[in-house]
Amino acid sequence: MATRRAALKFIGGMAACAGLPGLSLGAPSAGERRLVFVFLRGGMDGLSAVPAHGDPQYAARRGALAVEAPLRLDATFGLSPYLAEMHKLYGAGELAVLHAVASPYRERSHFDAQNLLENGTARPFGRDTGWLNAALGAGARPRGLALGQSIPLVLRGPAQVSSWSPSALPVPDADLLERLAALYRGDPLLERSFAAAREAQGMMERRDAGGGVQAVLALAKAAGEILGKPEGPRVASIDFGGWDTHINQLGEYSALTRNLRLLDRSVAALKASLGEAWRHTAVLIVTEFGRTVAPNGSNGTDHGTAGAAFVAGGAVRGARVIADWPGLAERALHEGRDLRPTLDLRALFKAALLAQLSLDEAVLEAQVFPDSRGVKPLEGLFA
Repeated sequence: MATRRAALKFIGGMAACAGLPGLSLGAPSAGERRLVFVFLRGGMDGLSAVPAHGDPQYAARRGALAVEAPLRLDATFGLSPYLAEMHKLYGAGELAVLHAVASPYRERSHFDAQNLLENGTARPFGRDTGWLNAALGAGARPRGLALGQSIPLVLRGPAQVSSWSPSALPVPDADLLERLAALYRGDPLLERSFAAAREAQGMMERRDAGGGVQAVLALAKAAGEILGKPEGPRVASIDFGGWDTHINQLGEYSALTRNLRLLDRSVAALKASLGEAWRHTAVLIVTEFGRTVAPNGSNGTDHGTAGAAFVAGGAVRGARVIADWPGLAERALHEGRDLRPTLDLRALFKAALLAQLSLDEAVLEAQVFPDSRGVKPLEGLFA
């Protein structure tokens, strides 16, 4: 079973080996490095995206939601079969997976959890600016870009950023649909009718490749094209909503299946559009919290605590899972229902900012992530 301590020791030992996938003999200059922050809003189910198939409790705890044929990563973990392109990146040393990871937040509100993760403090609404904007205001001051309808909190602040969005984004918004699903939950007739309508909508989107699929792919492609230009910005954020899967996670046209496929295609599109700049890029793919280990009565999952995250790019020393795995036995669960967090997301963020923006640790603790002195950056994750 993989552990964070063993993984980090392995990373450190192999860092000097030029033959390891993802490593390069010549370090790029700070001006060549790119950083992309992808926020999966709604709480991605980490045990569906990265099933712990080697945990003896996995199949029993997950029940009908257990992934039967994951794409193997190691003896303990796999990837969802809907993440085939990301699995290729893993094999090429361009994707690392983090599991049992969470922010400092321990409650179950989307709004509070998202705010805390974006503002960079240890509490919701700890400040009204974002940690990525704070990072842009320090050091070399690279330009930032928000892709989407608005600038998210993580990029708001005194440092100047620009924005880009397609001319037409889909309606209704995926998060609105999830809120309607929560409203109808408990009414057998309305819940069944709404689920049937959403499945029909999913079939239509799959058939015409329109709606949210086109919009998210457009954001990913645009991010690569803009960041790939020699004179372009070096930091970007992409919002990807609709991960609040309280009902019907299973099925070819479920929201979770559709989103996993779309995430997979978007990462591949980002790599393709970045071109040569992919070699110096790190893509952080995170969510505000995980979901419950056991399924609920609607074949979905509810708000949880720890989950999974991804780091992709040519600047990543990948082909490994970083996890101090707590296990899925009942006594190991957080509050008897959630995967217990053993790794702080800020350790990933700090490592990325040190490597990609050349910030120092003192600046990170004073300006970017206040109240984080006990959280040390992950070592050896970036080339």
